Parts: sequence; structure tokens; C-alpha cells
Amino acid sequence: MYQHSLLRRVGITALTGAFLSLSMSAFGQNGQSLLASANSAAVQAATQPDQSGPVRRLSIDDAVKLALEQNLGIRIQRLDPQIEDWLVAQARSLWAPTISNTFSRNRLTLQPTNAFSGSGTNILNGNVQNVFGATQTLPWGGSYIANWVSARRTTTSFSANYQPQLDSNLNLQYTQPLLRNFSIDQIRQQLENSKKTRDLSDIQLQQVITQTMRNVRNAYWDLTYTLSSLKAQQQSLALSQQSLRDNQKRVEIGTMAPIDIVQAQAEVASNEQGVIVAEANIKTAQDNLRSLILDPSTPDFWTVSFDPTDAPSFEAQAIDVDAAVRNALDKRSDLKSSKNSLEQSDINIRYFRNQILPDVNANVTYITRATGGVQLSPITDLAAIISGTAQRTIIADRGYGNVLGDLLGATYPDWTVGVTIAYPLGTSTPKANLARARLQYEQSQTQLKNLEMQVATQVRLVARNVNTNQQRVQSARASRQLQESKLEAEEKKLAAGMSQTFFVFQAQRDLSIARLVEIQAISDYNKSLVDFEAVQLVPLGGGGGVTVAGR
Repeated sequence: MYQHSLLRRVGITALTGAFLSLSMSAFGQNGQSLLASANSAAVQAATQPDQSGPVRRLSIDDAVKLALEQNLGIRIQRLDPQIEDWLVAQARSLWAPTISNTFSRNRLTLQPTNAFSGSGTNILNGNVQNVFGATQTLPWGGSYIANWVSARRTTTSFSANYQPQLDSNLNLQYTQPLLRNFSIDQIRQQLENSKKTRDLSDIQLQQVITQTMRNVRNAYWDLTYTLSSLKAQQQSLALSQQSLRDNQKRVEIGTMAPIDIVQAQAEVASNEQGVIVAEANIKTAQDNLRSLILDPSTPDFWTVSFDPTDAPSFEAQAIDVDAAVRNALDKRSDLKSSKNSLEQSDINIRYFRNQILPDVNANVTYITRATGGVQLSPITDLAAIISGTAQRTIIADRGYGNVLGDLLGATYPDWTVGVTIAYPLGTSTPKANLARARLQYEQSQTQLKNLEMQVATQVRLVARNVNTNQQRVQSARASRQLQESKLEAEEKKLAAGMSQTFFVFQAQRDLSIARLVEIQAISDYNKSLVDFEAVQLVPLGGGGGVTVAGR
């Protein structure tokens, strides 16, 4: 929409200039006066800022603060450490115990197959059982399985000594690796790598924050540059308009031919286009800064305009390159990320080295059992059993409390201790993984050295840019002062009849260029200072690159 408005303004200016040039030829000095009025109206239309939204005064510190609060890239990156925290918790959860409970009820009808089953046509067995279990892998590599079984059994068989019968048993098994998986196992490898990835997310968050702060500061200086550029263009336009008015007066008094005024009019039209382009650059700079420091959901996001309160200044600063390089080698985020990757590789090497050891495990099993219920007297008369007339009496009633007493008192213990050894023959997968991990580690070390060299080179380049831009500012300032003196001299010579309008216009153009060059040099110098501070912490990428001399 704005581009359409801009094209329309340029078109109006050009058509107006063409029409009034023809009018001047036809109507002489009246046409010249009309053209000057039209030029002034066109420039006012071009330089009139849009009033469709509020204007917000903004310092560079305020811009950085807003970015830290509302920049979408920072808000996205801030979620990464929280995500990684859950991944660390997920790795730790592999050490959490798992408990289970199974309740079952069973009824079984059997056909009698021996004389001790009684004289009935079938045998009815009933079983109600509850199994409580727990398993866990421990942080030092060991693991255990624990099962507690409680059951109540009933049967119509004469061979049973208890009716009903209460059973309970406790089964404990523990396995401890002695070589492989003793110092490190898959769970500990995953947990340590998760912690390193969590540290990496902090490094990346700090990198995004630093890069965003750098981009915000540079975008702020870009906006101040475009505003200063517009003022310089307006000054050039004012000079050309003043020259046009002076030439019109000379035409009126007859000291200049009417045809000579055309050059002044062309100069005005050229400067008008420069003003219009400068205004468009301001809009672009406003959009760039807006996208960095505001949330798109805020009201008036696309209509608010910023009025910078901090002007780019020039204060020569001494640069300590060696100290900057040392600081970068210690604090650069990409170097920290590379070292973090090396630490993860070291964890993997320790794990794979452990995996090539023999699999030696110590196993301990402990079982204690107890039985109770209503104990019946033994049957001594075989004929009575076969005929089904045998009589049995209750000789004891051992309830579940007695059963638990025998169980916990380990009245009937059963324990086993053993060692299991396993070792693969030939080239195993762990050996291949270890060889690959070692080569990757060596490669990563070389890449880190290469990255350190690149970091030092980039820091030195940015430091050089600071010094170069500092000299550019001094040179541009001297050039601008000389061009002002040159224009003043040409104007005096023209007034004395010792020069021509061409040389005055040439001096005006040279002054306009000198002003823009000085503004550009000051802006580049301030941006190079921002880059010099940032390059010691993060790589300069993802929004601007390195500000080099002369852009």
C-alpha cells in the first residue's frame, strides 16, 4: 500500500514538473513562479509522514528491553531449556521403580485318576491368588525383582493336608553387573547426554538473546541513519530551491537568460526524488525495528512509528584486539557448543568402551515360603479312602497371621548365589561403535581448532572495521566541511559574476554526497562497535552480518 502511495507521489511530481516546464516555456516568468510553487507542494506531499498511527519515542536501551520481552525468536528459544528439563526428567524416570498387582481367581474341575482322589466322580480345585511385584533398575547399574504371592486354595481331593490351604511366598532377585554396565550403562549415558543437551539449550538461548540485541541496536542505528539521510536530502532540496529562486530573480532583472533556469529546475526535481526515496527507506527501517522489538499481536503493530531519542555519535575508542580474541575464545557461544559436543562424544566413548568388556553379573536369589490353613488328620485306612467313607478331623487351624509369621521369619528359606559370564566372539557391535566414536571425537577436536581460528579471524576483522570506520568518519567530516566552504565560495563567485550556475549546482551535489557519506560513516562506526561487542560472544550471522567499511 505504501509503495503504491510512493509511486503515486513520484508520478505526480514528474507529471507536474513536465507540465509546468511546458507552461514556463509558454508563459515565461509566470510559468517559472508556478513551477516553483508546484515543486514546493510536491515536496511537502512527499515528505509529509503518514499519521495513521501513534508515534513512540524510543531510546536504544528501551528498544533492547522491548526485544527481550516481546521478540518472538527469544520467546521461542526460551522454551527449549524447559523442553530439555523434561527430557532429563524422562531419562531419570528409567530409574523409577515399577510396581504391579495381579489378582486372579481360578476354578478347575478334574477327573479322578488315582485311588487317593476319593470316590467322587470329579475333583474340584479352587484358587484365589494375589501377586504384588516391584522391579527397578538402580543408578549404579544393578536391578532387582521382588514378588510377594498370597493364595487360598481349596480342593475335594482326599490327598490334601489342608482344607482350605493358605500359601504365601516372597521371591527376591538381585543382579549386579561387575564389568560391563558397572561404571556406565545405557541409562546413565542417556542421562548425561540429556544434561549436556540441556546445557546446550542455555548456550543457544544466550546466543539468540545476544544476536537479537545486536540486531536491535543495528536496526535502531539504521533508523537514525535514514532519518538523518532524509534531513540531508531536505537540506539539499532547500539549497536547490534557494538557487532556483535566486536565478528567477536574476532572470527578472535581466542578468541571466531564461533558458539558464532549466538547470536549476532539474536540480530541484532530482533532489525531490532523493527526498521521496529517503522517506521510503525510513518506512523500511521502521518495519525492521518493529519486527524485532514488538509482538505482532500488540495493537497498532503496523501503524506505530518510532522516534529515536538517541542520535548516533562519534567517540573514538581504542580497540584491544588481543584481549578481544582471548575473550572470544573463552566466551563465544559457537565454541561452547562445539566443546559441549565434544563432551557428549566423550560420554559416548566411555559407554562404548565399557560395552566391549565381558558381561559378568552377580546374581542373588532369595525365596521364603509358608503354608497354613485348616490342617486335617492323615488317613491311614486305604479302604476307607477308596470307598469314600474315610473320616478326617481338624488337628490345627493355622490362620494367615501364622503364615505371615513363618514367611517373614524365614522359617523355610531358599537362597541361591551365582555368577553369569558372557562374551561375544569376533567383532562385536560395541567394538564397531567404539571405533566410530573415537574417529568422530578426533574429527570434532580438529573442527574445534579450525573454529577457534575462524573466531580469531572474525574478531580481528571486526576490530579492523572499527578502526577503519573511525578513520572514515574523520575523513568524511573533513570532506563535508571542505564541500561547505567550496559551495560558499562558488555562490560568492556566482554573485560576483565570476562563475556559472553549473558549478554552483555541482558544489551543491558534492555537499549533499559529503553529508550522506558522513552520516553513513558515523552510522557504520556505531554499528561496528555493536558488532565488536557481539563478536566476542556470538557468531555474527542471522541478521546483518559484519558491518564492513563502506558497506
